[in-house]
This record gives sequence, structure tokens and C-alpha cells, in this order.
Amino acid sequence: MNELKIPKRLTTALVNSMTAGVVPRVGLEYIAVGRKPEVKSILRDMDNIAEGGAAFRLITGRYGSGKSFLLQMIRNYAMDRDFVVADADLSPERRLVGTKGQGLATYRELMTHLSTKTRPDGGALEAILQKWIAAIQQRIMVEADLRPDDPTLNERVELDIFAVTNEMQNLVHGFDFAKVLAAYWNGYKLGDDDRKAAALRWLRGEVPTKTEARKELGVGVIIDDDNWYDYMKLWSEFTAAIGYKGLLLFIDEGVNLYKITNSISRQSNYEKLLTMFNDTMQGKAQHLGIYMGGTPQFVEDERRGLFSYDALRSRLIDGRYGSSTLRTYTSPILKLDMLSYEEILILLQKLRDIHAFHFKYEPQLTDEQLVAFMQAALNRLGAEELLTTREVVRDFMDLLHTLHQHPEATFEQLLGERAEAQPAASKGADEQGDDLDDLLAEFEL
Repeated sequence: MNELKIPKRLTTALVNSMTAGVVPRVGLEYIAVGRKPEVKSILRDMDNIAEGGAAFRLITGRYGSGKSFLLQMIRNYAMDRDFVVADADLSPERRLVGTKGQGLATYRELMTHLSTKTRPDGGALEAILQKWIAAIQQRIMVEADLRPDDPTLNERVELDIFAVTNEMQNLVHGFDFAKVLAAYWNGYKLGDDDRKAAALRWLRGEVPTKTEARKELGVGVIIDDDNWYDYMKLWSEFTAAIGYKGLLLFIDEGVNLYKITNSISRQSNYEKLLTMFNDTMQGKAQHLGIYMGGTPQFVEDERRGLFSYDALRSRLIDGRYGSSTLRTYTSPILKLDMLSYEEILILLQKLRDIHAFHFKYEPQLTDEQLVAFMQAALNRLGAEELLTTREVVRDFMDLLHTLHQHPEATFEQLLGERAEAQPAASKGADEQGDDLDDLLAEFEL
């Protein structure tokens, strides 16, 4: 335990989020277990994206299997590798398309959570633009030996800025995107905060009408439900042009598309998803990665899931030679199994030590007690299929808090009370207990 050296803010986030059963946004590297093939595959995607390619992945698994954890972990890896990232959870109010602005709502959420290595908590839009301008200024000052107050500096900077924006003009909606970036530069140069603010609002998708956009910025279009994804492709090109590796989008809770009751609306969302898939797979997008999390039902249900849309089903269905035992991890779908008993034990060990480190006490629970806790969880649920990592972790954190705050209580006492309060274990759980006995032997406990 003394070997742990984790900042207090990270242990606080880990303890609070694990207690609540939600995925922490920071410190995941301290509790990550398993998923090596999946992570390796996505890191390979990142290498391709950095070289100008694109990627699309559906990360599927049942509730509590670790989809959101993997998405968040990859998000953090991406920022460390100098990607711009953005994440959003889909909901009834946030979809890919909608008749009431649900697609635009998703774009706004992604832009709110736009993050970089130096701005990991979102809100990085203006910081990205300012860093871009400052980098150009610094480079020109060094190359041309100019002082900050030299009148020719702004002219040289402007030429560089327009060189980048001119490249954007050849892309769909690129002309207006470039015009707004130029408007931001002019506001920056002249100290015109209103003009800068107007440009930022437009880029965030917050300008409500074309009339207002024309009045404030001289552009005749706005970001809306129909075109928001086109602007995401522009952002990916722009971030790569100004020195980042590219843009990665992390979209979770895809099951909310499956839940859309209106079949026409649901199909429209699947059609948009198909467009995103085709763009990334066929080279129509550059420096862009799209990662979506969802349940197996969201993907495989042939009545309402993605497989109900033939064009998606034909692209996503497993190949002839793939199987659950011979996975390649290169298909568009990454299917997450539940963590193994060994991996869950390692996770509980990490949580035990982090809890003790955070609250400044020596860890008391032995590895044998951790396995006994897992056995109790399995007995309570009655089947391995029902045992989710999320539920195990929440119960374990509850146990740690109780033992810490009530020194008079013992592990055996709490586990015994919990067992008495639950129905007797099923036969299936008894059979699974043999696997846990094997685990005890394997760890020589």
C-alpha cells in the first residue's frame, strides 16, 4: 500500500465514482484491468487516424460490462497522444437526427465536451483557436525576427491563417467554416470580444437563425440537424491542419436509438449512422475516429436494432470465419465479455489499496476474503450471467466504507448478514463456486 503514489484529487474521483457506480473521468489507469486486445486494436486505429485515415467502431456489451469504462479510458489515451476528443451520451433529446433539433443537440454536447491534453475537462474550443494563433505568432516572430508590436506581424499571421482556411474551403461547408474562423481571428486581432463571441457561438452550433448568422458574421448558413456531422468532418481536418493528430468522437448509450418508438425516425438515425460508417470506412473522412457504445440488443435485434437496417446489417455482421474463441479485433464491432474472475479479483485488490491509501489506513482485507466476497456475490445473484462488474464494485465499495467507518464490524459478520438477507443460491451458482475454488488455489490463498 505504501508504494501507491496517487494524487488526492484522483483518489477522490475514483472512490466517489466507484461508490456511485459511474465511470470516473480521471485516474482510470490505476484501476484498469483486462481489455488488452481491445485497447491494442483501438490504439492501432489511432495510428491510422494520425496518418490521415479514419475509424468507426461499435463497442458492445451488456449493462455493467465495461463499455463506458473502455470508452473513457480510450478517450484519456487519445488526449495523451495529442488528439482532440469529444464525448456525448445519446438520450431522447440527443440523437443523430431528429425533427426537434436532437441531432444539433448532440453536436452541441460534443462541442461542450471538446477536450485536449491541456483542457481535459471540456470547453477546449476557444483554447484550441488561441493556441493555434499563438503558435503561428511565435513561429513567425522567430523565423522573421519580429517583435510582438511589429506591424507586419499581424499581416504575416493572417497569411498563415488564410492558408489553413483556404484548404478548408474545398470541403463541404468549408467556405463558411473558414469564414467564421477568419472572423474569430479578426476579433482576436482587433480586441473585438463581441466578434469573437459571435464566431464561437456559431462554431458551437448556438446561432439559431441564418439571418442572425448573416448579420453577425456575414455567413448565410448555420450548423443544424442536417449538416452537423459535415462540420465534425471539418473539425477533424482542421485539428489535424493546426498540429493535432485528429479528432475522436465518443458517443455512448447508443441503445437510445434502439428505443425510438417511431420506426421512420429510428430508420433516419440508422441512415445517418450508415453515412458515418461509410465515410470512415471508404476514406471520405480524414483524421476522424468515431466510437459508439451500445448493448448487443441495440446492434443485433433484427426488429428494431441496427440489424433491422439491411445496409448496416450486411456491413456489421460477423464474417464467416470469426467466432467467440477466435476473435480478430479488427471488425467494426468490438464485443466485450464480462471480466474474468481473475480480472475482477485484481480490480478488487486495486480498489482495496486505493481506498486504504485515500483514507490513510493499512489495508485489512486479505485476498482470500476478496474471493469470499466474490463467491457471496455470485451466490446472491444465482448465475454467472447476472454478475456484472458494476454491481460487484458498488457492493465492494459499500463494504469498504462500512468496515472503515465501523471498526467494530468484521468482514465475516457483514458477509454473513448479507447472505442471510438474500435467497439461497441456485444450483447454477453452486457450480460456478467450483471456478472460484480453483481461483483460490491458483492464487495460493
